[in-house]
Amino acid sequence: MITTIDNKEYEIIIMNSFYKRLKGLMFKKERINKIYMFPRCSSIHTFFMRQNIDICMLDKNYNITYLKSNLKPNRILIKKGYYTLEMPLKTAEKLKNTKQLKISKK
Repeated sequence: MITTIDNKEYEIIIMNSFYKRLKGLMFKKERINKIYMFPRCSSIHTFFMRQNIDICMLDKNYNITYLKSNLKPNRILIKKGYYTLEMPLKTAEKLKNTKQLKISKK
């Protein structure tokens, strides 16, 4: 899946297996350049993460319900949403005036 934000295309990695959801971005050293989507998820933690990330929560129709910029490691975030997106830094800023995220298959 892909989405375009501010004329930049991002690959979306669906975190749908137990292991993917468990590990997430923990211990990842290199800067992320993709978006990680967690279905049926309204809370996340950033324990054992080595970088700050942006967060976007979506409802089932991809309407944005919450945005958080620059979430630091060792935090817990619980908000209303069906999908949680873990995104590269400064991505949430580009979504401030967006109501719905357009997601398409490759």
